[in-house]
Amino acid sequence: MGPHPAVAAIRLAVRRVLHDILDEHSRITDTTPPGSPRAAVSYATPAGTPTAPAASDLTRAAATDDTTAREPSHELPRVTSAEPPSTAPHERPPSPLVLVACSGGADSMALASALAFEAPKLGIRAGGVTIDHGLQPGSDLRAEEVVLRLRELGLDPVESIAVTVGRAGGPEAAARDARYAALDEAAVRHDARAVLLGHTRDDQAETVLLGLARGSGIRSLSGMAAVSGAGGRYRRPFLGLDRQTARKACMVQSLPVWDDPHNADPAYTRSRLRHEGLPALEKALGKGVVEALARTAQLSRDDADALDAWAGQAEAAVRDAAGLLECAKLYALPPAVRRRILRRAAIEAGAPAGALFARHIEEVDRLITGWRGQGAINLPGKVVAQRQGGRLVIRQG
Repeated sequence: MGPHPAVAAIRLAVRRVLHDILDEHSRITDTTPPGSPRAAVSYATPAGTPTAPAASDLTRAAATDDTTAREPSHELPRVTSAEPPSTAPHERPPSPLVLVACSGGADSMALASALAFEAPKLGIRAGGVTIDHGLQPGSDLRAEEVVLRLRELGLDPVESIAVTVGRAGGPEAAARDARYAALDEAAVRHDARAVLLGHTRDDQAETVLLGLARGSGIRSLSGMAAVSGAGGRYRRPFLGLDRQTARKACMVQSLPVWDDPHNADPAYTRSRLRHEGLPALEKALGKGVVEALARTAQLSRDDADALDAWAGQAEAAVRDAAGLLECAKLYALPPAVRRRILRRAAIEAGAPAGALFARHIEEVDRLITGWRGQGAINLPGKVVAQRQGGRLVIRQG
């Protein structure tokens, strides 16, 4: 008799991701001739990319199951030359290491259990990391409990990392930034091929609604990517599974879970959306709202990726020989493509991506579409955009 359907579902989701990781690992190692320095994966984040910009099982308050990751780049790992390893020239390179970010909540514990079951069968090393945000009394003891549970599952290495949460962007954003910075550091230190996050389909639906409420663009409505982070570091196997499946998998496996009280605290926007907003939508519109929102995220992501690619190809054609943007050529582009070029130019000039909002880009866009001799536009990061002689100049002010 096979495993419970919930357990089978989480294991299948993790198995698929691990196969992808193995394929990437093989492509990298197979391109290195025997006896030559072993290829190493560079996870350096491109300039201007927020750390963990970004959505996890890790809470805003102690490694949660519901925070939204800002979206970093989706590049495949970059291969760079490294010093020869201590192993013999013809020795097989070490198997890849995959870490799970675990808060002790149902989503991340289910993910950890599935990783512990599937990784050994594929020859993959599996470890775990829990983040202690220090925002609740006894958070350090709780983190140590999670470490013990992960070790009992057979994961190795396992560690708890304490972080200091700042104030920038509000408590949820600050906790998220601190958490992802710690996960990035752990991944580099352990030379991990990937870090698994426990976001579910429910988390995806909440992320789409939050983006909609903010009046964000299609990229925000696309929610969380299955693969994100520098070099494709972060993987989210559970985006196609609902939260109840993960909880059921923990229950039938007798896995103890911790329910973060912050996830039920109405002081936090996501908590109100989870316990009040989504239930109200389902009452008004019927069941299936979560699935529909998750489907919207995928469709939006496909559209956003296509528009980004179009903008990348069009950018060279709208610059003059000196590299300045030509207003007439920009005007001829569809607004969605033009604004992407403007946003990219502002970031390249030094505007922080996380502080550059749609209203900023709309103001710059009016220099193209509604030119009335208006003055310069001030952007975050002391960047200034102004129209000069039919050219759009974006630079540090």
